[in-house]
Amino acid sequence: MTGYFIRRFLLVVPTFLGITLLVFTIMQLVPGGPLEQELLKLQAGMMAGETSGGTSDATGGIEIPPDALAEMRRFYGFDKPLPVRYLRWLGLWPREMDPVTLKPGEWSKVERGVKARALPIAEGASEYRLEWDLTELSQRWEIAGVLPPAAGASDSTVIVAWLKFKGVYVRNRVDSTALAPGVWTELPGRLRAKADFAAGEGWRLALDTSEVPRRWKITEVAPPDSVAKQPEPRITVAWTRFSGLLTGDMGRSYVYAEPVSQVIAKRFPVSIYFGLIGFMLSYLVCVPLGVFKAIRHTSRFDMATSALVFLGYSIPGWALGAMLLVLFGGGSFWSVFPLGEFRSAGWEQLSLWAKILDQLHHTILPVTAYMVGSFATLTVVMKNSLLENLGQDYVRTAFAKGLSERRVVFVHALRNSLIPIATGLGHLLSLVLAGSYLIEKVFNIQGFGLLGFTSIIRRDYPVVLGILVISSLLRLFGNIFSDILYAVIDPRIRFK
Repeated sequence: MTGYFIRRFLLVVPTFLGITLLVFTIMQLVPGGPLEQELLKLQAGMMAGETSGGTSDATGGIEIPPDALAEMRRFYGFDKPLPVRYLRWLGLWPREMDPVTLKPGEWSKVERGVKARALPIAEGASEYRLEWDLTELSQRWEIAGVLPPAAGASDSTVIVAWLKFKGVYVRNRVDSTALAPGVWTELPGRLRAKADFAAGEGWRLALDTSEVPRRWKITEVAPPDSVAKQPEPRITVAWTRFSGLLTGDMGRSYVYAEPVSQVIAKRFPVSIYFGLIGFMLSYLVCVPLGVFKAIRHTSRFDMATSALVFLGYSIPGWALGAMLLVLFGGGSFWSVFPLGEFRSAGWEQLSLWAKILDQLHHTILPVTAYMVGSFATLTVVMKNSLLENLGQDYVRTAFAKGLSERRVVFVHALRNSLIPIATGLGHLLSLVLAGSYLIEKVFNIQGFGLLGFTSIIRRDYPVVLGILVISSLLRLFGNIFSDILYAVIDPRIRFK
């Protein structure tokens, strides 16, 4: 059985790649993506400006400069073929960082203190090479101060800083970095520095700038285009690095302007909190309820609870949540619970006991809405499974041997009856952790489900893909977890 689960875990990799490749391809090909929406906004703004200014061309069309269009394609990740885009998202293809467009032969600033120009490798050639001017980079880093040795230490600490000019006479020092004497230390801007003391000369600063030109490469050469009013070639340079999903970088949100991991990290704990509480309460209530319904089959208790269970099942969780808010949230009747959100404003300033009460106050209604969806299913599955096992020969044999009903039910029959519950445990857990958009929307909870829906509406593709990664892994590992529970509960089951 160990070999079976090893194969299952190994199959997670190709399955995950297939899921992400399919969704990534659909998102890249579907119309109305972020680039198209941004172009429509830009065209609408330009048309409004031309209308107010009283100018317009004969066709009424709006022409976007080629440089601006290329920059927008690069920003939204549509500047490469589809296979390259997917590999770049995975982190298997180098990503171009801080691209800069150069004109042939002209010095252009590519980063702080660094200038570059592109020259043909030979006269009349269409291929180019880069020349670098690092003079400013070497001149603007300086020793800002020297700290004396700390207690018990023998070496001083040298403070270096970037000299930033502000106006004519005012000079600011930024990006201060402490150097240990004689040790190469990384500085901002992909260079290294070392401070040494020379007798009679004082402290000297040595800079190693060799990494700067080595990282920058020519990534694209656009030929002249008379239609696009581009009379000379345009050379794009950028420094590259492998950055993607496999390196822990899921990209940057278009909407929130933050790394996707940070955006998800803010929302995921909220969905985990409500989802796990609702999940655990569902099992803690439904399993015992299903057992007692099976024991008292066709009794008044069974009939009454069945009516309540199926009444709750017929009401969607979001609809029940809205009804509870109207009844108990001060909508039309009683003002017992808050109208929503995860916590009250100023929760951090409350005492510990007040924090607990406030959190419970905001938890009861959403958790009730979370529970109602799986309440009937779990209860009925538990009841029917136990009824089926109570009719088996081994149960009749146990009764014939004189065992008590409690022992027969809870020791012998219950364990086998839990198998159907266990098979769906991992799948249900993955759904619970992913959150519910409708319930989170009703209660104004900024959770995982609401984030996923709003990201799709806003075409925030990096966040959508980040949510897809987490949801897919939860589902894949949840299914394996269900199989493990299946084998643990029933020793007769052995996967091969």
